[in-house]
Amino acid sequence: MTCYFRHMNELFDELNVRVTSENKKDIDRRIHALVGVEYKDCSAAWKRIKELREADEERFKTDLAQALASYV
Repeated sequence: MTCYFRHMNELFDELNVRVTSENKKDIDRRIHALVGVEYKDCSAAWKRIKELREADEERFKTDLAQALASYV
């Protein structure tokens, strides 16, 4: 898993997103795009995820659900 996925397992479960070894890189790319961070910059992505969740948890969940809809 990527460095921040372990912190998001509960959220993935809530959104019914199934992370597998086959799709985790694509999910990671989509999350990086969602939060506006260059791919593979794990620390910056996690920092931005936390900021967005603190600012508006429900909006972040909605945006994430849309970004990852094909993994439900």
